[in-house]
Amino acid sequence: MPVQAVIPGEVDALFRKHRVRVMLAIIFGYGFIYTCRLGLSIVKKPLIDGGIFSVEELGMIGGALFYGYAFGKFFNGFLSDHFRPRIFFSAAIFISAIINLFMGMSTLVWVSIVLWALNGWFQGMAAPSAVISITNWFSIHERGRRYGLWNASHSIGEGMTFYIVAAVVAAAGWRYGFILPGLICIAVSAWVYTFLRDAPSSMGLPTIHEWANEKSEVAKNKTTWQTQKVVFGIGAIWIVAISSGLMYVTRYAINSWGVLYLQEARGYSLLDAGTFLAINTVAGFFGSIAYGYISDRAFDARRPPANLLFAIIEVLALLAIFYGPTNSYFLAVAFAVYGATLSGLMASLGGLFAVDIAPRGATGAVMGFVGAFSYLAAATQENITATLIGGGMDVTGSVRIYDFDLAIMFWIGSSVLSMVLAATLWNAKIRD
Repeated sequence: MPVQAVIPGEVDALFRKHRVRVMLAIIFGYGFIYTCRLGLSIVKKPLIDGGIFSVEELGMIGGALFYGYAFGKFFNGFLSDHFRPRIFFSAAIFISAIINLFMGMSTLVWVSIVLWALNGWFQGMAAPSAVISITNWFSIHERGRRYGLWNASHSIGEGMTFYIVAAVVAAAGWRYGFILPGLICIAVSAWVYTFLRDAPSSMGLPTIHEWANEKSEVAKNKTTWQTQKVVFGIGAIWIVAISSGLMYVTRYAINSWGVLYLQEARGYSLLDAGTFLAINTVAGFFGSIAYGYISDRAFDARRPPANLLFAIIEVLALLAIFYGPTNSYFLAVAFAVYGATLSGLMASLGGLFAVDIAPRGATGAVMGFVGAFSYLAAATQENITATLIGGGMDVTGSVRIYDFDLAIMFWIGSSVLSMVLAATLWNAKIRD
């Protein structure tokens, strides 16, 4: 499609208009696609109680999503620097939606493993294209706030899953944990395709660097692939990736096994357990935004001080959740604090910090690189946690008694190690 000329006096107005549209597209698109990856977390107890899948089989299915996502995010991250974000993002949502519809009909473990692995692969197309859209439309000194706002969108999907989808599952059965998100996301994919615009230059506008009077470090004589290869030689990015992986162990342990823990160890109903996780994700929405503002404004776009602050509070919140008073109000506050601080760390370690360090033109690549570490760790967590919980489970007749102690130690220990590694990057250089 030819690029239309833009009247000089309209440049600022068009930038403002399309920056809003881009943010709406990536926020709601990414928020809703999350509902298509979390259905399994809601339906684990009905599947176990119905004799459809065992704990170990659910660990295999859950792990398949993360392995698929890890490799999908890595390869799709590198591809996304070469292709249009609009196509990548909307296609990811649509294909994931279709897979969820099939998942709602599957009761065979091998079919569910294959479907959930494919779902992970196509979900891995979404985040790199969304972050490329941010770097295409927003300057370095506002990137933290916009990235934090976009990252907060996962809370929309998690909140919908742990409350709305959980309520539908409680009323209509486990299959709707997959079918409902699938139907919703088919419509969302069309909406994203309509709203999202690839880059200012595709509309005849100047680049964001020119518009914001910001220098660019894109090497003019290098191909995209040559720029991407630089990522592998930056030691700080490797540390960010490992730290992110450890943080994702805890993140997905809570998302994937938190409902079962609250049901079996604390005695809450599915809807009540889902409510605690919904509180966690609602708080995460505000925590991610707060992280962006704190790191941009209080620390002049430096991420390490904000990382340490959020990580210390996150670990304390985890200790309160698992070892604090059993009072429901106390638990709700602990989940809220945990959700807010974890979401801030997700924004930074899960991508923003690495994007700051990486050269321009390799945004998708570095998102894929960090994402591969993050979700391989999440997948490994799924299998380790299933083994720890399943190995400590005592079955007497039809009664199952769970022991979560070793799993909890594993989850908290991962967060502590993530915090220590991230703190070693206190003086990491940001590429303006």
